[in-house]
Amino acid sequence: MRGSIMGCISQRMISATIIALAPIAAHAQPQAQNVPRAWIDPSTGHRVIRLSDEPGSSSLYFNFNGYTPQGDQLVISTPQGLARVDLKTHKLTTFVKIATPFRFLFVGHRTRTAFYQTQSADGTGPKTVFAADVDSGKVRKVATLDRGDIQTINSDETLLAGVDTDPASTSGALDAFKKRDTRYDQADYKANGPDGKPLSYAESKEVRMNERLEAKIPMTMFTIDTRTGEKRVIHRATDWLNHLQFSPTDPQLLMFCHEGPWHKVDRLWLMRLDHPDTPPLALHHRIMNMEIAGHEWFSQDGKTIWYDLQTPRGEDFWVAGYDVATGARTRYHLQRNEWSVHYHSAPDGQHFSGDGGDPEMVAHAPDGKYLYLFTPHGIPDVAGIHAPGAASLIKPGYFTSEKLVNMAKQDYRLEPNGNFTPDGKWLVFRSNMYGGTQVYAVEIAKAK
Repeated sequence: MRGSIMGCISQRMISATIIALAPIAAHAQPQAQNVPRAWIDPSTGHRVIRLSDEPGSSSLYFNFNGYTPQGDQLVISTPQGLARVDLKTHKLTTFVKIATPFRFLFVGHRTRTAFYQTQSADGTGPKTVFAADVDSGKVRKVATLDRGDIQTINSDETLLAGVDTDPASTSGALDAFKKRDTRYDQADYKANGPDGKPLSYAESKEVRMNERLEAKIPMTMFTIDTRTGEKRVIHRATDWLNHLQFSPTDPQLLMFCHEGPWHKVDRLWLMRLDHPDTPPLALHHRIMNMEIAGHEWFSQDGKTIWYDLQTPRGEDFWVAGYDVATGARTRYHLQRNEWSVHYHSAPDGQHFSGDGGDPEMVAHAPDGKYLYLFTPHGIPDVAGIHAPGAASLIKPGYFTSEKLVNMAKQDYRLEPNGNFTPDGKWLVFRSNMYGGTQVYAVEIAKAK
């Protein structure tokens, strides 16, 4: 029988810190000369435009909302603060100037509000969460955190949720994650192999993440009521808790992950806050050694959770879907060069995107440095003849792809994090192809 968070809870069928957000704002980065404002990619035929004005600007991590509910404005971070981009005219306007180090968190799903978090210049002490009106720039304080980080907000903007690490922990496994390189929004993962020689960036990251996981540091997940400031612990574990994501439509449904080497952890989990006595539900169970799943996100309607699936790691590539209401599963196959650090789904669900990857990454793709547009295709029963129980099996399919942007000049330590605009006509991404980090968009339709 299929498992689903709705069905399992209603039938009682289950028994009773890397933070992947926008980078902390930093001083302007070095920039190559003559950065174009717009061009047609000669290898793909698609129009690309630069949305930001200065290096050090960034759009959000792929699964966080940066758009106003009406779909007319995109919010990005810049060295000056927060800026809005008019999605019709592409006009850029700074609406909040922020003098202290800050982290842009997300835009609400209900109101035209951008949330951000500040801390003292030395990176110590309490953190404060603010809410800024995207149109007027008016700012209000939401909450102060003695510890931890906010990662998500629910659909009606009544709850923030975040993670906290046991302050008594002195594990050296945390040291590798304290120093961050703002050019790439990554921690310092340097490590040596058994022979004493430095490992590649990708392998060093695996080593450090495994050390962090094995430290079994006590952690908590918590919520903060945006109306009262009340903090409530909702989950405790010595697993490495991360990537909290509220459903974009259900204010009580929360997804999170067990961080660490993907072939070692059961990564994807779902829980209902209105059923606090019901344990979280694991969304994916591997059936082979080295099978991995991760970089999960909700579809815009909240009905499906999509994620990167590899069976096994680095060999066979899928985008897999889990139906929240029924537990039904879908898998779309794609090729090695098409594997992407992050995928995303269009608002209407008719297309997906991928931001590619370099040869050092998990797919070891020889020619994978592109932004992709994927069209999903289901595989029907032959001659309409159904296997017994076919409706309860995984629904298979495959992607056909179109290249949108040649990312040959991208240093993939900065992940592009492509995401569709609300009208589905553009894909927004961040790139260092011309030096410092800037925000770009590529038009889905080919240029005429």
